[in-house]
Amino acid sequence: MGIQNLIALAFFALASASPLEERAPPLPPGGPQPPGHGACSTFDYKKLGLREVGARNTLGWRVWLTLDGNPISFWHDVPLYPDLTNKQVVNYVVEIPRWTDGKIEIRRPEPLNPIFHDDRNDAPRYVESVWPHKSYPFLYGSVPQTWENPNLDHNFTGYPGDNDPMDLFDIGQDPGYIGQVKQVKVLGGLAVNDGGETDWKLIGIDMKDPLAPLVNSYEDVEKYRPGTVQAFRDWFTYYKVPRGDDVIPIIGDTYQNVSFIIDTIEESHGWWKDLVSGSEDSGKINYNQTSQAGLDSFVSCKEATKKFKLPKKEKIEPAADKPDKYKWWYYLDEEKNLVEIPSS
Repeated sequence: MGIQNLIALAFFALASASPLEERAPPLPPGGPQPPGHGACSTFDYKKLGLREVGARNTLGWRVWLTLDGNPISFWHDVPLYPDLTNKQVVNYVVEIPRWTDGKIEIRRPEPLNPIFHDDRNDAPRYVESVWPHKSYPFLYGSVPQTWENPNLDHNFTGYPGDNDPMDLFDIGQDPGYIGQVKQVKVLGGLAVNDGGETDWKLIGIDMKDPLAPLVNSYEDVEKYRPGTVQAFRDWFTYYKVPRGDDVIPIIGDTYQNVSFIIDTIEESHGWWKDLVSGSEDSGKINYNQTSQAGLDSFVSCKEATKKFKLPKKEKIEPAADKPDKYKWWYYLDEEKNLVEIPSS
């Protein structure tokens, strides 16, 4: 072999062994794309921020997620999996911190789906504190890039989806904050039948929690935090009773196991792909996103503030007071009926 061929082979070997960061990484399915594909920035947890505008406990209050200062969608631009090789761990958006009572969630119809205060009877909605729980007894939020498809009956439940991303409650010790993006280990899930709609409630634990390495399923939690999973399962059935609703049934009565839930999340992720690609009827959902330039739903995050007439800067106002009735405790009897004090 001549010297020129040896040199060429040496250069080829060196190029082949170059660091991964110097190569164009493969595009994660359904996930953010690098700048070369038209996205504003490679997704980076360290570059996430929040743009909050308005007064909490009011219907005009909003929180947008930002990446490197530009608005993106909590729902459509945060990748589902932090690591595609481990699908038991998912990203998770905290909407409701533990022991708070405002019904906070992402806003489906608005561009880039900011977090807002949901309403009931044209007023901010809250949940009552049902003894022994203080409002929401866990962190509560949603799993990005999933969708409970309302256009078909789901195989396991027999009911259509509720048109939201999948819900998840985190049993970790961190109280959390609105708009926080966490990585959680999925431990199982409850198939809630809420008003004839499939409304999954996944149970998970923050990967930074000291308990996370010790538990791989909801059954494991009982050893370290006895009674927790049963108490939370029951909470989902009766938390609406104080406002006059019935107990909410759980399909299958108890938690579904991890492997089943992992498959269910992947199925929901597939429906989400159909949603943002425009191949599924979206109803009133705004599915604009900033991370997949090849789709018609794409908008540059650098142009989103102007295009959607979003507030340019954060402007936080003093929180409004909430009604006194949400400062009380409510008690249920053994049949899960509301105990009311007779009027004098």
